[in-house]
Amino acid sequence: MVTDPIADMVARIKNGQSARRSVVALPYSKVKHAVAKILKEKGYLDGIDVKKSKTKGELVLTLGDQRIINLRRISKPGRRLYSPAKKLPRPMGGAGVLIISTSKGIMSDREARKIGVGGEMICEVY
Repeated sequence: MVTDPIADMVARIKNGQSARRSVVALPYSKVKHAVAKILKEKGYLDGIDVKKSKTKGELVLTLGDQRIINLRRISKPGRRLYSPAKKLPRPMGGAGVLIISTSKGIMSDREARKIGVGGEMICEVY
């Protein structure tokens, strides 16, 4: 059993990309799906497909042509990291994306600053 599903998702994406796979499959969850939607919006993924059966679901991610240089988990189960909207870090000076879990849902750092809401920093990608 995986204790940190988001870290597992990050590892599967990184391993799939380094093995030059075009598709990565992982167990479905709403949080993973929301993170994948943000990665697709920003151009890091080409497609997201949800396959559901009676007992379990599967999230199938199609990796994009844009290489992910760094994808890392920030907040971990042993150490949760939170930040207010004004102090959110900018990965790669604004060229990267920080994914945040807020009271308004999971969103990118730019959307969180625009709304003016902070939250738990999930991961960063560039």
